[in-house]
Amino acid sequence: MATFSSVTRTHVLQAIAEYDSRGGEDFLALYGFGPSRDYVLVHEGRSYDSKAVLGVAHKYATGRLATSDEFSGGMTHAVAILRKRGFEVTGPPTAAPRVAAPRTRTPRVTAPRPATPSRAAAAREATVAICPTCSTALPATGVCDYCG
Repeated sequence: MATFSSVTRTHVLQAIAEYDSRGGEDFLALYGFGPSRDYVLVHEGRSYDSKAVLGVAHKYATGRLATSDEFSGGMTHAVAILRKRGFEVTGPPTAAPRVAAPRTRTPRVTAPRPATPSRAAAAREATVAICPTCSTALPATGVCDYCG
């Protein structure tokens, strides 16, 4: 699985330059990519196959070509990477917006929580005075019942 964190805008521009010099069909054939059906990288008014350009940009960054199968999130993963690098990527034609069914809200019934002491109260309760002579807990008076 390819990681694209090392791919910079410069690497993508290098791949675009190679795409321009070879021509789209030769570029795709050389690297084994098919033409993009949905998402297109647009740079300086020209369109490019987004996955192919990103795969070759990965080659410029790491020395290893990223194949089409290595995009972890599919095409949306490639689109997100290219957009983060400052490129325009046009998507598939948008369908009519789907209208969700209205949600009905069911009231939630919860049992009351038992009261829990605050941390300060717990800290006060945890401190117990001990008799220095017999090591028993002292009563609230502070005078040991056994030692006096």
